Amino acid sequence: MSRPRPAETTALPMLELRGVSKTYGTGSSAVHALRAVDLSVRAGEMVAVMGPSGSGKSTLLTIAGSLEQPSSGEVFIAGHALSGMSRSGRARLRRRTVGYVFQDYNLLPGLTAAENVSLPLELDGRSMRKAHAAGLQALGQLGLANRAAAFPDQLSGGERQRVAIARAVVGERRLLLADEPSGALDSVTADEVMRLLHGACEQGVAAVMVTHDAQLASWADRVVFLRDGQLIDQTAPLPGPESLLMPHPSR
Repeated sequence: MSRPRPAETTALPMLELRGVSKTYGTGSSAVHALRAVDLSVRAGEMVAVMGPSGSGKSTLLTIAGSLEQPSSGEVFIAGHALSGMSRSGRARLRRRTVGYVFQDYNLLPGLTAAENVSLPLELDGRSMRKAHAAGLQALGQLGLANRAAAFPDQLSGGERQRVAIARAVVGERRLLLADEPSGALDSVTADEVMRLLHGACEQGVAAVMVTHDAQLASWADRVVFLRDGQLIDQTAPLPGPESLLMPHPSR
């Protein structure tokens, strides 16, 4: 059963890729990481991206978040065409609208959990006091209020991942991009992480999650399959995780 959608889903897609291709190198050594990919993600929707190693999953994610530019095609975030923005404009959009959850957490070891979470807000010009308060609130929502003063190496893997999620959603982020968010976590902690991402979507956040795990993909509203840089199928999750391993040939 699908969950109710927020009212803003009737507006423009939060993320849209139109004919996006990415090529590294030239001539006989060229690598075509993406080939004419079309993808649209609404507010409140979670999309899982699956495919074999080297299929273009991580490239899709970095281009979707404006960390690198496509060779051709267009990317829109919240209705804004990235190609028409300056470098500083894209950086500002990332800070204010896009949150990332990296596979290796990407936390700064010299900062506490609260400082890691509040840093993006400070970089965007918010006062240290207000940024810290927002960081503490985000950590509290994820059950980490009592770990706010701890440094990353004092946290468990699950706690570090929750800090990374808090950093990704702090403020008014509307697009969440997650690269293998469960990483090497145990199944119980992985389910907890997915529950947190799912909760963000219920609040209207759009999410794109790269994963190789069919069980995690079953949390998504849609599953997109990539192979050799091409989008070969996209479908709603099926009842059993084993049915998500490969797209059905009749689709």
